[in-house]
Amino acid sequence: MSGQDGGVDLPFLRANPHLLPTFLAHQRLRTTPVAGGSISVAERIVLDDGTHLFLKTWPGGVSAAPTADPAPAPSGLFAAEAEGLRWLREAGGVAVPQVYARTDDLLLMQWVDHAEPTVAAAERFGAGLAVTHRAGAPTFGASADGFLAGLPLDNTPGDDWPTWYREHRILPYLKLAVDAGALDPADATRIESIHIEAPAEPPARIHGDLWPGNILWGPSDTPWLIDPAAHGGHPETDLSTLYLFGGTPHLDRIIAAYNEIHPLAPDWKSRIPLHQLHLWLAHAVLFGRSYRTAVLDAAANYH
Repeated sequence: MSGQDGGVDLPFLRANPHLLPTFLAHQRLRTTPVAGGSISVAERIVLDDGTHLFLKTWPGGVSAAPTADPAPAPSGLFAAEAEGLRWLREAGGVAVPQVYARTDDLLLMQWVDHAEPTVAAAERFGAGLAVTHRAGAPTFGASADGFLAGLPLDNTPGDDWPTWYREHRILPYLKLAVDAGALDPADATRIESIHIEAPAEPPARIHGDLWPGNILWGPSDTPWLIDPAAHGGHPETDLSTLYLFGGTPHLDRIIAAYNEIHPLAPDWKSRIPLHQLHLWLAHAVLFGRSYRTAVLDAAANYH
């Protein structure tokens, strides 16, 4: 609970997350903006007892410095992220920050200091990711829909990965990209005709949006998973998206460590563009036609 001097501590915030916006608005908490994702406002909070926390809010919503005419977060956004973090943390593989409080407008979680990515951390990440994946999932998809960078994520359960990936990852974002003018109707026809296949695997417990920016490299050679779009998926998907935007540091050591625990198919790298396609489509929806070439290149070899 809060102290007699009016201080705010972690047990009090965990029990009363609904009061956090009031504390922020009245500057009862010390906050510092930090680099966040493309869709959220990120702040570092320091409590009176010296505890550091990480706060995520929706732009224009609850924050220490809200913008004019605030818009609410998409319904269920932070609930889905909190559940994804909990589910991944439960696997006992790669470290995942603990969630302390969640409302419809914010997510409050463990603060992790940043450090340089080392070879030892990369190997630890690869081995941990294999453990996370092998924790498994009941089906491809999930029991509830989620979000991918603020876009709706169709997690309708399925048993056949190629069919599921086409229907619930490729086609929904393809339609949105065409509707947004990022792709042409002729582009959609080409992408709809791609051949999707991969070695049969039971549903893995995957992060779902594992581009390099969603690994937080912490002290003591400890990597952390953040900003998940968690669901049951194909393990090659997480590994493939690690190659986006120049690739994760020490990626060869990550793959080698992963492969020691969960051996990959010899030809798995030939499917990297296929597994990246849904994220390129999401980028086209969010950021426009500049991603058209990336989408078409990713689909080019699967006709």
